Amino acid sequence: MSREYILKPFHSGVHLQIDYARELNPQQLAAVTAPPGPALVIAGAGSGKTRTLTYRVAYLLEQGIPADRILLLTFTNKAAGEMMRRVAELLGQELASLWGGTFHSIGNRVLRQHARVLGFERDFSIMDREDAKHLIATCVAESEIDVKATRFPKAEVLGDIFSLAVNTHKPIPEILGTEYGYFDHLAPQIEDVQQRYASRKRATNAMDFDDLLVLWLKLLREHADVREHYQRRFQFILVDEYQDTNKLQSDLIDLLAERHHNVMVVGDDAQSIYAWRGANFQNILKFPERYPKAKVYKIETNYRSTPEILTVANAAIAGNVHQFAKELAPARKSGAKPVQVACGDASQQAAFVAQRVLELREEGMDLNKMAVLYRSHFHALELQLELTRRNIPFSITSGIRFFEQAHIKDATAYLKLVTNPRDELSFKRLVQLLPGVGGKGADKLWKTFEPQIRNPKSEVRHSLATHLQKCSAAVPKKATLAWAQFSATVSQLEEKPVRNSAAKMIQLVIEAGYDDYLKQNYTNYRSRLDDLKQLAIFAQQFESVEEFLTQMALLTNVEAEVEQPASRDEERLRLSTIHQAKGLEFDVVFIIMLCDGLFPSARSIENDDLEAVEEERRLFYVAVTRARNELYLCYPLIRAGYGNSGVTMQQPSRFLEEIPNELVDEWNLRTFA
Repeated sequence: MSREYILKPFHSGVHLQIDYARELNPQQLAAVTAPPGPALVIAGAGSGKTRTLTYRVAYLLEQGIPADRILLLTFTNKAAGEMMRRVAELLGQELASLWGGTFHSIGNRVLRQHARVLGFERDFSIMDREDAKHLIATCVAESEIDVKATRFPKAEVLGDIFSLAVNTHKPIPEILGTEYGYFDHLAPQIEDVQQRYASRKRATNAMDFDDLLVLWLKLLREHADVREHYQRRFQFILVDEYQDTNKLQSDLIDLLAERHHNVMVVGDDAQSIYAWRGANFQNILKFPERYPKAKVYKIETNYRSTPEILTVANAAIAGNVHQFAKELAPARKSGAKPVQVACGDASQQAAFVAQRVLELREEGMDLNKMAVLYRSHFHALELQLELTRRNIPFSITSGIRFFEQAHIKDATAYLKLVTNPRDELSFKRLVQLLPGVGGKGADKLWKTFEPQIRNPKSEVRHSLATHLQKCSAAVPKKATLAWAQFSATVSQLEEKPVRNSAAKMIQLVIEAGYDDYLKQNYTNYRSRLDDLKQLAIFAQQFESVEEFLTQMALLTNVEAEVEQPASRDEERLRLSTIHQAKGLEFDVVFIIMLCDGLFPSARSIENDDLEAVEEERRLFYVAVTRARNELYLCYPLIRAGYGNSGVTMQQPSRFLEEIPNELVDEWNLRTFA
């Protein structure tokens, strides 16, 4: 009979170089010096999460744990590098053997060692999004699906569907049902393309980004020797931003920790805001269920914000049923109460923000230390216009600039072409939206179309649509039907009631087929459609289409200027979506458009979806906790409606109503006569 005999490593008495009790507060110290075993560290906003993780790594090393037995998983290479650098500084030595990095970088490192058992060579290539898109397009072509007849999703959309499926461990039909209902009927064909894509990757010795996790998990599950090797190796596993992990990442952590159970996950359930890209809030919430012996450590001392802002933050998140109860406690002295501002409409809201920013600037506040945060891109349209009028420099960190997004440029290209038929760029942009028309085809069509527009001999001034119809002989067969639709849309845009209103023109573009184009080409179809509808609402304030296009051009050029390298050192007000601002902090924060249906979003409240509303509330909490000294909560009382719905009264956000009146000062705006 054989039995296992555990050989315990011998270490001489540990001499701690670092005075942990002096460097850390009591809550941080408890987490850093936690005994072996599973641990969940709930680190509130501004509580020193990175500091806690850094000192935990140092503590383990000082306890005699070899660096190569520690695995530190983060979400960005920058975070991993920063922690490794800080630990090296604390201990006065480099840590080349410590395994630290993103999930994907560690997955790559493991797979390079064991690729062959999965049918790959060690020199496999990693495809970027563009490479993956081309390979998926090849698979679609091979499958002989009539993409024209079925309005089949484009390769980029398919890539996102595949990615969401593997990261959430859900089958394609389920993903389609919940996220892409308009492609439900295509589930068998999409699954077929996914299988072809997987075969193609193996045949070409290539992996996409998701494979670095998918195949890493497959390797551990299906190969006991490899699994045991890494389970033995990683005696201590530390995970940063655990609230942002998806099902796939959670399964990887659980499998790696199965032997020693020395897994410490650090995060804040109140800042879990990425469900839309696959993050699973249940991972952090149910950690104590999966690890019954887990100890929970709470770090609640906030070093960022004033007590008044923290009181509002605590009230803001209190409404969530599913959470680890915690109370952020201030480390700073008292400051000004947060301010709640009811504005007449979105333009007055923009005027208030602009004026208050200038007042704070006069008081000596740097523009770089102020930020305006919002739920969605389109919430800042009026504000961008107002800041431009007042010559207040600003930068936008909401991903791609609003007016530079493809769907916004597509829609406005229709308006530009109807207004100026000689606009070659707009013509070519629009015809390239048609099936089978590329750069060369667009150039050929322009050479057919342009002479008709500038022909001075024509006695009768034909409509733009008529000129388009005359070009139909030069249109590729694939695009014949689409060209007829394009001409019909332009004809409708040229009719007087529509032609005189930028808002009506944008609305018609959406309804005349661009809606379907969005579904086929973009994964975030709904948010792009929202953008276009809000652009139509925004356009209502302009007296003519020409004025609207002029202001759009001015805004786009101003936005482009702020990103020039020479301007980097200049002061600029920061405009950002809340998702983009996570992890940042500012002396002054304005949160705008706090109306039900805008924040929280209409989609989150329309079906009484508790989970969706709770995620929106967490997003609001993240926004509030970005502020250090001053916080302004703004909302318009009325807002223009889409289409023919006219002006609508706005209901203040339910999140504002959850904050007791005594915690905020109310400012009533009055226009100076």
